[in-house]
Amino acid sequence: MKGRDSGMPEEDYWNSFFDAECIIKKMFGVNGCQGDVVEFGSGYGTFTIPAAKYSTSMVSAFDIESELIERLQQKTKEQSITNIHAEVRDFVADGTGLEAETQSHAMIFNLLHLENPVELLKEAHRVLGIGGKLSVIHWRSDIPTPRGPSLKIRPTPEQCNEWIEIAGFHTIQDVDLLEYCQFHFGIVALH
Repeated sequence: MKGRDSGMPEEDYWNSFFDAECIIKKMFGVNGCQGDVVEFGSGYGTFTIPAAKYSTSMVSAFDIESELIERLQQKTKEQSITNIHAEVRDFVADGTGLEAETQSHAMIFNLLHLENPVELLKEAHRVLGIGGKLSVIHWRSDIPTPRGPSLKIRPTPEQCNEWIEIAGFHTIQDVDLLEYCQFHFGIVALH
């Protein structure tokens, strides 16, 4: 089931909000990701494709909308990207289907306004191996933004940090993204 207030605008407009490659570099760290990556809610592949460039292994990209997955699959074909597996999946209701402790990095971008964010974070924790990293970005709630879910349901960084801790993560750190996106905040945490 599609989450509340989670529709996508036109692709070029969406991509104008981010320097996706720089955000991925910042979230992954200077050495990139040494292992498999899972992305919850891949959308147009805005972050999926840069993640594939900074990962040594497979990126599993999940989205509930078949049109968005088809679009991402077409992009990977056009760009000869071979380390992205894009799949239509209701990961909120059914989880990712990935084996436990098999991923090195989990990306949850612009999704923690959904109805049950802790369960989503618990699924990320389940699939991450020990020492795996969680990356979260979300629309800021302290300023007006040109897009994003209703301000009433946007989480604050403090709420996200609390949920991340409840889900079992530790070493939770805020990531300054203002240089790459003035409308979002970032968080990383370790399994």
